[in-house]
Amino acid sequence: MQSKNRRERFEEHVLPHLDAAYNLARWLTRNDHDAQDIVQESYLRAFKFFDSFRSANARPWLLKIVRNTAYTWLQRNRAHDLAASVDDDFEIEGIESREPSPESQLLSNYEADRLKQALEDLPVEFREVMVMRELEELSYKEIADISAIPVGTVMSRLARARKRLQRSLSEQPARSIE
Repeated sequence: MQSKNRRERFEEHVLPHLDAAYNLARWLTRNDHDAQDIVQESYLRAFKFFDSFRSANARPWLLKIVRNTAYTWLQRNRAHDLAASVDDDFEIEGIESREPSPESQLLSNYEADRLKQALEDLPVEFREVMVMRELEELSYKEIADISAIPVGTVMSRLARARKRLQRSLSEQPARSIE
């Protein structure tokens, strides 16, 4: 009975965040299959240590496990991704959505692909804070707790990541669609 109660609580608190866990793992690894493996391993770890979970919100707790699992995996399998330089320096310009004509939809898809590629080209430290802030909408404090870094470092990494994205997007020539 105790184990069923634990399993039910785990399913209630942690399973709803599966998409967020996969999203973070996918952006950190830049690979669907690796992200799936990391999420699976993260959920096993989360279940194993679920008795130590003492918060009302399981999302930051789970994402910290996913982040740590991803970094461990990257260190073992792709250490060169972690060694990428983070020495550069602000804002993602939104891609506005209107009722698209076929031409504007094509252009919008192209711009989204450019943004995705620019985000994937960021060093992992920048990519992770961007994903947690802009895609998962976590607070600076939650990101700091998950990443085990000061809030000021989160803010600095976000600013530098945004600047790199801006630079990358401005350097990529926008193709004309004919």
